[in-house]
Amino acid sequence: MDADAMPLARQVDFVFRQLEEELTNAVAGTVLIHIRNNTVGKFGIRHHPIESRNGELESAPKGMTPAQVQAFRRMAIEALKMKRNWTHGEILYDFSVRANSGTWSASIQYESNYNM
Repeated sequence: MDADAMPLARQVDFVFRQLEEELTNAVAGTVLIHIRNNTVGKFGIRHHPIESRNGELESAPKGMTPAQVQAFRRMAIEALKMKRNWTHGEILYDFSVRANSGTWSASIQYESNYNM
C-alpha cells in the first residue's frame, strides 16, 4: 500500500479492515492510529479488560459483530471531518460492547503533535 498517494479516509478504512478480526474478539479497547504528514504511520488496538477472579482468567465474551465493525469503520471515517488543520498526531477510538444488549459505543479523541 502506498499510503502517501491515498487520502487519509482511505487509509483509516484500510486500518479498520486490517483490525476487523481483532475487533470481533475485543469487548472493549482503543484503536490507535498514529499520523505523520497526513499518512498513517502505525496502528493497533489496546484491548481491555481481561479479567480474572481468584487468579483464574475468565473466558472473554464475544466482541463486536461483523455488522458492528462495519458501522465502527464508517463512523471512524466520517469522524475525520472533525479533524482540522493538523497533519501530525494520533487518533484514538475508544469502544465498548455492552454485554447482553447487543449494543456498542465509541468515542473519538484527536491529538495533534508539533515538532520544533
